[in-house]
Amino acid sequence: MTKPEQRPRAANPGAGSWIAPGVRESALEFHRSMPRYAATPLIEVPALAELLGAGSVWVKDESNRFGLPAFKVLGASWAVNRALGPAQTFDELASRVSGRRLTLVTATDGNHGRALAYLARALGLRSRVYVPAGLPGAPVQAIRAEGASVIDTGLPYDDAVQAAAASVRDGDVLIQDTAWPGYEEVPRWIVAGYSTLFAEIDEQHPSAIGLVVVPTGVGSLLQSAIEHYRVPDRRTSVLAVEPVTAACVTTSLAAGRPITVDTSAPTIMAGLNCGTVSSTAWPTIHSGLDAAIAVTDDETRAAQALLHTYNIPAGPCGAAALAALQVTRQPLDTVVLINTEGQSATTFGASIAQ
Repeated sequence: MTKPEQRPRAANPGAGSWIAPGVRESALEFHRSMPRYAATPLIEVPALAELLGAGSVWVKDESNRFGLPAFKVLGASWAVNRALGPAQTFDELASRVSGRRLTLVTATDGNHGRALAYLARALGLRSRVYVPAGLPGAPVQAIRAEGASVIDTGLPYDDAVQAAAASVRDGDVLIQDTAWPGYEEVPRWIVAGYSTLFAEIDEQHPSAIGLVVVPTGVGSLLQSAIEHYRVPDRRTSVLAVEPVTAACVTTSLAAGRPITVDTSAPTIMAGLNCGTVSSTAWPTIHSGLDAAIAVTDDETRAAQALLHTYNIPAGPCGAAALAALQVTRQPLDTVVLINTEGQSATTFGASIAQ
């Protein structure tokens, strides 16, 4: 077990005064036009508040988003719309791409690839999904069940991403949820798509929120959270959580520069097992993230079991948010935990590269 003094952690005391630049895109109305749209629930858990000494604890539960077990479809759908449209509604987008021989391409640890395959099928397009070594059979089958061609690279996640990018030919459209120099526009659209999640929280909990805890892989969801809450007249803090075996955001924040970490050690938080921060996410993380912390598999298992007792079907990546809150043990007011995946993401559907 990781000793407290060995736990990767980092703080950025000046983050609260930073204001995110520019005007952000809103994908909310587009998402509302999609079949099966419904805002995912924001659930208050008084027993957790009592246990943790917080004023109130809420869980934004992404275990069923458009019938998929994670939030990833929000970013993928908006990026596909911007890349192939843009259209005002999903039906308009479907009309625009009707009859076009296009293939949506990506690499994934699970849910992003499944979401992209789901969208391709809904739009009458093809999809090709590259997966890293060690991805369990259930996530792979879930992606295939959406109609995708799945390529097992036998490589670590970061290398699988590059393999997908290198495969693109005429008629292929790369929709990747991490950025690198020269590939930044699509990842920005994905981040903008995730803003719907936080816009829903604003509507569901219009009063002040003290802390939002975000499970973090490459940093795209984290970037969206920071940009949403780093606006004038908000005082919401943002905490990132990662596995101790893949703490690229925490390590980078502590160093003040992007650092790639070794992710060869296995973790039950497979979708957070990312070694390199997205290049488009890093400037926002560096300036606007309040703190980051890493948690162990044992801590996450315990947090997952606890969430299940309150009928919240969190997978390991989603449960990491509660694990982080448990190990920080600081006086808190209103806290929102982002449960990024359902238990079915682990059992049937996949993990996330957030």
